[in-house]
Amino acid sequence: MTNNQTKYIIVGMLLGVAVGFIVNLIFGDTDMAVKIADIMKLFADIFMRLIKMIIAPLIIATIITGIAHLGDSAALGRIGTRAIIWFLCASIISLSLGMLLANLFQPGQELGAKVSAEAAENIATTLPNFREFVLKIFPTSAFDALATNNVLQLLVFSIFAGVALSALGSKGDLIFRGCEQLTELMLVITDYVMRFAPIAVFGALAAVVSTKGLGILWTYGKLICEFYLGLGLLWGILIAVGFVFLGRSVLTLIAYVREPFLIAFSTASSEAALPKFLEQLDRFGVPRRISGFMLPLGYSFNLDGSMMYMSFATLFIAQAYGVDLSWQKQIIILLTLMVTSKGIASVPRASLVVVTATLSSFGLPVEGVALILGIDQILDMGRTGTNIIGNAVATASIAKWEGMLEVREPAEMELPHAPSHTIAGGRAGLELDGSVLDYETKKRDGE
Repeated sequence: MTNNQTKYIIVGMLLGVAVGFIVNLIFGDTDMAVKIADIMKLFADIFMRLIKMIIAPLIIATIITGIAHLGDSAALGRIGTRAIIWFLCASIISLSLGMLLANLFQPGQELGAKVSAEAAENIATTLPNFREFVLKIFPTSAFDALATNNVLQLLVFSIFAGVALSALGSKGDLIFRGCEQLTELMLVITDYVMRFAPIAVFGALAAVVSTKGLGILWTYGKLICEFYLGLGLLWGILIAVGFVFLGRSVLTLIAYVREPFLIAFSTASSEAALPKFLEQLDRFGVPRRISGFMLPLGYSFNLDGSMMYMSFATLFIAQAYGVDLSWQKQIIILLTLMVTSKGIASVPRASLVVVTATLSSFGLPVEGVALILGIDQILDMGRTGTNIIGNAVATASIAKWEGMLEVREPAEMELPHAPSHTIAGGRAGLELDGSVLDYETKKRDGE
């Protein structure tokens, strides 16, 4: 399904822009355009609800089985430590790149600050303090974390459950097999939901263009181009780092994740891409015990595109208001962004929240957020897609670092039809639209 699905998503994107442009051309900035946009956005909203329906059981099942596969806490600690070191280094690189580009291009100087504070009044201006952030990581109820799709709390619960299941040994075989079967069930459901993705992409883009029009691309064209140029440079850095660990197979990895990238880009939601993302990493050769642990962690701590955006946007607003920031203060802002951005994984439009709170903390004009509100959806698409690339490279590289990566070229996945469930020799095969996803359930010798 992958190649056709990618084509359908691209077609949905193009049709969404075209239909949105026609609606905006006919109705302009009227209530009718807003009503039509709401109807078209319904497709994207339904898709997002279906995705959120999948996320909690999928995360729990994959993390529990992944940790149980690892078999010992030392392996878990080693992978977790390497992941955190990777995420911190990636955050510093992304934030620094945004700061350097903002100083190089000076995007805010030409725009000026003729804006009203009213446009920014609905954006949160406070972040949880350190104590609140730490407390919110640990769930008071596993069922509450399930109900709210709190990724960090689900991660904590699943780590405890996975370690405990590993300690049970053969006594936990029934639960272990149940978690594996739940993973397979959720991937089949994911396959069904993903067939709706092109329609959701169409609705999301049509709604945005219907109300904003294509004119916004021209008004803020220079800023958008400079930001996307920065994302292109960040892509180059990520792929270069991936080349160090993965060699030329990093290009194969990028080819595998093109579909989750397009889903994340067009919907501006990393959550929407998560189920397909896990599936494509399976196809590439990353064991589920690695990807099932790394991706939920990366979704909270490894947001490369968002990090670059935060430093770029903060300095852009300062420049628009004529505030001259010294290099020392810019570095302090950068370090502040690196810390505060880790605590708001579940906050809607999290990057804007961080930018707004940072402006307030350093005495910069909070109303400057209004300057980028109009194009935030367009910028959000780019930074969300980049987050997918960053997490793909990080997950595959950690798998290679652990000696667990078995890269599969695309041709290797064109296998004949197999039974929907086969469990033999410690391996389970799941048929999804003519291709087989392999889930390793047998620990390799020497691991």
